[in-house]
Amino acid sequence: MPGKLQTYERVAKEIAAVIDGETSAIARYATAGCLLSEAFAHYYWTGFYLVDPRKPDELVVGPYQGTLGCLRIPFGKGVCGTVAETGKTLIVKDVHVFPGHIACDALTNSEIVVPVFDTAGNLAAVLDVDSTQMNAFDEDDKIGLEVICKTLLAGL
Repeated sequence: MPGKLQTYERVAKEIAAVIDGETSAIARYATAGCLLSEAFAHYYWTGFYLVDPRKPDELVVGPYQGTLGCLRIPFGKGVCGTVAETGKTLIVKDVHVFPGHIACDALTNSEIVVPVFDTAGNLAAVLDVDSTQMNAFDEDDKIGLEVICKTLLAGL
């Protein structure tokens, strides 16, 4: 059975192959969310919150796999909003003790959020992955997801 990093490497290659030549960021996000969700059993909610060009201090839900997501998240609020504000990946082992956590789904217990930057270096979105397990994400998840997020908008 392959290790987590090997699975991320495989999924990264699959995503790259499917999005090659695709000019829609939404299609790229949808593809990544689907393939990641299918690859990892502990992923409960997998999706993207996009920077809203009409309200550039807010994230709006984008393509995702899972239960109903929050529709909007202000920068600086909750895990996704904190990542949007700082531009840095955040692993939360227990969301119930994260200050200002936004509970979109009460079954979520841990989460990782990774920023997605466009080719100009501006924040375009965040990738949010939730798990019903406590402490479900680690440095391997951070490494694997950051590699994927760095390539999602390449060439657009």
